[in-house]
Amino acid sequence: MTETGKPKQLLHLVFGGELENLQDVQFRDLNALDIVGIYPDYASALTAWKSKAQMTVDNAHMRYFIVHMHRLLNPDDKN
Repeated sequence: MTETGKPKQLLHLVFGGELENLQDVQFRDLNALDIVGIYPDYASALTAWKSKAQMTVDNAHMRYFIVHMHRLLNPDDKN
């Protein structure tokens, strides 16, 4: 909790795209990346990730990821 009583924001980015092959995280077209959104906590990001991953289950090359932005913004923070 923060001083205002609100939960601390731990920002997470959900995005995805079609991979060139299944062995690497190398996208076919960076201009076609799907930026799903930025979420205030991991649980919200996971819900969004599951939804997008389920919608693209028929395309084996399509992958979605969760990036822990709060770790990039505050690398010394242990959350």
